[in-house]
Amino acid sequence: MDATDRRILSLLSEDGRRTYDDIGRRVKLTAPSVKRRVDRLLAEGALRGFTAVIDHAALGAATEALVELFYRPGTTLDEVAKTLREHPEVSEAWSVTGEADAIARVRTADNADLERLIIDLQRNGLVVRTRSQVVLSRLVFHGE
Repeated sequence: MDATDRRILSLLSEDGRRTYDDIGRRVKLTAPSVKRRVDRLLAEGALRGFTAVIDHAALGAATEALVELFYRPGTTLDEVAKTLREHPEVSEAWSVTGEADAIARVRTADNADLERLIIDLQRNGLVVRTRSQVVLSRLVFHGE
């Protein structure tokens, strides 16, 4: 991967619908050359695909939060994943190092809905406690 590949990836992360011709003008390559590079980046796995950026607030999910989850000892990652998949409000989740066992990124209609979700997550007894941070604003986004 060279500087041109990195610039192409940057341009695509800003706007995945950008044309090869537009990218080519910005990196000083022809559209077919850009296409070949994009195809190679896809084949190598450096570029995994293209996605739409959705405004969740416009869809009624105005509250975004990061919820740290502390599980009962002995809970497996499969159990954690299964539990989190049952809640459509969970958009992403990760197993992590540190105090928490997992962190979930969630989107809810409002704070009351967030509270309901946290109670639901604790209902089956696997989650023994949570710690949440409500997102106030996004400072950086690279479109990953």
